[in-house]
Amino acid sequence: MEASSKPEEVTVGGGSRGDQGACCRGTDGRGEETSGAAKAAGGGGGRVVPVGDDDAGVVVEPCVIAVDDSSVDRALVTALLRRSKYRVTAVDSGKRALEILGSEPNVRMIITDYWMPEMTGYDLLKKVKESSQLKQIPVVIMSSENVPTRITRCLEEGAEDFLLKPVRPSDISRITTRILVHV
Repeated sequence: MEASSKPEEVTVGGGSRGDQGACCRGTDGRGEETSGAAKAAGGGGGRVVPVGDDDAGVVVEPCVIAVDDSSVDRALVTALLRRSKYRVTAVDSGKRALEILGSEPNVRMIITDYWMPEMTGYDLLKKVKESSQLKQIPVVIMSSENVPTRITRCLEEGAEDFLLKPVRPSDISRITTRILVHV
């Protein structure tokens, strides 16, 4: 298990910043775009969506929080999501994901490993679905173990999908098409 104090933020088009919770904001404090794709393409490179009235004039790309205690699996999921033009904050624990969720209004999906120390992906799912402010965020669970009772339990608790590792490009395409396009 790796210990990490800051999320690994990956912007579309490369680059990263260690800003806590900043992954989902489309502009920096001066109103400048922070997305590499938006800069490189003159603002049209990524899918950009408007934010609510309280953030008038600010646009953001869909942001996903990827949660996995395995740095290899985190890197794989992050790379696959980047190819689909999503901004990703990758963290190594459910507790860290909850911290980000508490300060970020622009998260469009959470993809989490099932089995992690301290807080399982199932526990993270339950906390998200029990929160009136977070329950609308789709949660996708991943696991290297194909345990039907575990899969059923997660889906019954509100998971949008359950992916078997290793996650493939077709898995990411399916969930982003089905979930993120409609959020």
